[in-house]
Amino acid sequence: MIDTQSFLNKTEDSTEEDESESDESEEEEEPKLKYERISNDLVDILKKDCISCLAVHSKFLAAGTHWGMIYILDHIGCHIRDTEITAHSTTVNQISIDDHGDYVASCSDDGKVLITGFYTAENNQSLNFDRPVKAVAMDPLFYKHGSGKHFVTGDDKLVLNEKGGLFSRHRTTALHQGEGPIREIQWIGDFIAWANDLGVKIYDMSTRSRITHIPREHAYRPELYRCNLCWRNEKTLLIGWADRVKVCVIKDRVHDDARNLPSRYVEIVYMFKVDFFVCGIAPLGTDLVMLTYDKPSEQGIIQDSSSKRPQLQLITPHMEDYDVISSDALSLRGYEEYKCNDYHLECLPEENLFYIVSPKDIIVSKLRDEDDHVTWLIDHEQYEEALAVVQQKENTLQKHNLQSLGKDYLDFLLSKRDFEKAAQLCVKILSKNKDSWEEQVYKFAKIKQLKAIAPYIPRENPVLDPAIYEMVLLEFLLSDAERFLQLVRDWPSHLYKVQTVINALLDRLDRDRGNTYLMRALGDLYSYERQFDKALSIYLRLKHKDVFQLIHKHNLFGSISDKIVQLMEFDKEQAVSMLLDNMEKVPMEKVVNQLDKTPEYLFTYLDRIFQKDPHMAEKYHGKQVKLYAEYAPKKLLPFLKSSTHYPLQMALEECEMRNLIPEQVFLLGRMGNVKQALKLITEKLQDVNRAIEFCKDHNEPELWEDLIQSSLDKPFFIKVLLHNIGTHVDPIILIDKIQEGMEIEGLRDSLVKILQDYHLQISLREGCKKILVVDSFNLLDRLIKTQRKGIAVSSAAMCNVCQQRIVVNDMRYASDVIVFHCKHAFHEDCLPVRGVNSCPICSTQKRAPAFK
Repeated sequence: MIDTQSFLNKTEDSTEEDESESDESEEEEEPKLKYERISNDLVDILKKDCISCLAVHSKFLAAGTHWGMIYILDHIGCHIRDTEITAHSTTVNQISIDDHGDYVASCSDDGKVLITGFYTAENNQSLNFDRPVKAVAMDPLFYKHGSGKHFVTGDDKLVLNEKGGLFSRHRTTALHQGEGPIREIQWIGDFIAWANDLGVKIYDMSTRSRITHIPREHAYRPELYRCNLCWRNEKTLLIGWADRVKVCVIKDRVHDDARNLPSRYVEIVYMFKVDFFVCGIAPLGTDLVMLTYDKPSEQGIIQDSSSKRPQLQLITPHMEDYDVISSDALSLRGYEEYKCNDYHLECLPEENLFYIVSPKDIIVSKLRDEDDHVTWLIDHEQYEEALAVVQQKENTLQKHNLQSLGKDYLDFLLSKRDFEKAAQLCVKILSKNKDSWEEQVYKFAKIKQLKAIAPYIPRENPVLDPAIYEMVLLEFLLSDAERFLQLVRDWPSHLYKVQTVINALLDRLDRDRGNTYLMRALGDLYSYERQFDKALSIYLRLKHKDVFQLIHKHNLFGSISDKIVQLMEFDKEQAVSMLLDNMEKVPMEKVVNQLDKTPEYLFTYLDRIFQKDPHMAEKYHGKQVKLYAEYAPKKLLPFLKSSTHYPLQMALEECEMRNLIPEQVFLLGRMGNVKQALKLITEKLQDVNRAIEFCKDHNEPELWEDLIQSSLDKPFFIKVLLHNIGTHVDPIILIDKIQEGMEIEGLRDSLVKILQDYHLQISLREGCKKILVVDSFNLLDRLIKTQRKGIAVSSAAMCNVCQQRIVVNDMRYASDVIVFHCKHAFHEDCLPVRGVNSCPICSTQKRAPAFK
């Protein structure tokens, strides 16, 4: 295929040069169509002849020449079985092909019409009309048996030719005449469209009637500006004539008309004037493709000394206007010598192929596919858009793939020195291709940009050659110690030879011993080689938090049993968390023994254990009392309340030594010395509310007596006691002991409250008494009713003493019966004592009243 740009025109006149210069600043639009010049055998034909017309079929091309020849070619210009028809003695005006491509009809100025079959000569015809025949069209169903073998010819009249009757004789019928020569005929389905000097007509073969006349509506000479007809489908006709374009649709009449009009009519849906001459017209979806020729200037001549290039324009039609989607000027061979009628446009609508014909050239145009779109994007350095298209539609592309395009894009970015972007794209472009990755890394190394690609080098699937990773590590070792450390940590150690990197690192440390990044990297590398003692010693020396990560990652808990104090000095919180999470590996006893000489660290450790599980370190609770008293006195009281595994006397002495009163109160209470505890509350804390709560908790009369006695000289205490002790102690006891003349603020209110509480208490008691009485009567009534109910005795019931039937039919043997509520039944005579009130059998379990 020839590049599309080779057909596009940049005209030489100064006006268009100025326009092109102004357009250069605008973004170039991508062409909608691409072009290919047909060559092969057509080249030899054009050396000796000129094309006058062309007919296209999905199977072949039929090219007519000015020497009267018809050449049958495939779509790339090669002869089909050397098919060459010597049809006429002068210019071939029009060629028509049936739908199956079995027959070709042609006409010429020599007055002959020739019909040639490719597979049979049975229907071949050669007719001589003794006058120039300008147009011919075959019935699309000409190939069918019994179709009538219709075809129409156009000279100064439109003639329908057919075979019919008993002997299939050739008959002609003049369908139209008297309006000048007919220069164009197009037949589809039931409709024949033709153009003469006055306009376009359409004939309906199904009704054998003409259904419309569409006037010419321009003043240009019809012999110089040919009418171009093309059927979009069986009901839509496209007309391009001089500078007028019309789109016509055939429709059925809905209602019968008294005027006896045809059953179909034509509606013009689009009609507009253009700024050029139309050399050919064809459909492309809802748009139109037109081969155009520039109009002459106002003086009636072309602006240049030679003709301008024809253009292929893609437009969107509107009712009275149009929009140009694209316009390509075409460089056809010899275009300088041609006029409007020398160009033709033929199409295969189902394949969207358009054939641009000139006497010495045939160019086929088609819609640009995705491959063409990608190529255009590449040519305009729009690689990102091209990559997006390839990724989305790689399965349908023929010329492009992600790998080749991606590599080209990477080379482009490297040439533009956009190294970071190129490195990022390597992941998407190179994917899992090991060789491509290694090739690209070496490219980056060659231009000294390994730092850019290092973060994106794959670590798995694929795994590259170890030399690649070592080369990158060495680059960072010499230039960026921090990034070197990061790579050592990020890259799995199996990617490279660790010992090789260690050796290089030791050489580097000889010149830079104080570099902590390199030391940490060395520690990591030693751990990769399982030289954990070396690694741990480096980390502890550096006092870096990575020491904990190292211990966890490589399970070095056995190596830290003698380094617990060092770890605590380094970061006690993190150290304690590690020790707690791994108590099965580092036993609690071992930790406590090591931390015994550093009580603050021991406190932190035991406190965290207690928070985790209060029962886990019970044997160390005695130590924790002293540690809490020293380092966290506020936590001591909750600890004392939560635990029972510490010596009370020792804890009390520790609290007395540090004057921790609440803790002493609690311990004295737990030891049973409640009086001393109450004394501390009232004398040391002077908190009467706490004293009251303490007395309520223990609820001992002597304790209340002590509290009252100790409060007699404290008016505030008396007031609070009067408010709170009414439900535990008779307030009269306190009131009787109040000294005469003592001023107690709020005493009246307190006494009123006592009386109110008393009345409330009496009221509650009376209410409860009434409820109890009612409930007692109700239950007694239910009991009486229950005991009055009869008890059913079946005929099979037996006396539990004599084992005889209770119920007998012979009244001579009948006796009184006693039945208890437990359902045991006896003859009265069988009971040892008359008037017994309880069942002898159940008397050991319960007393059941008898029912007699």
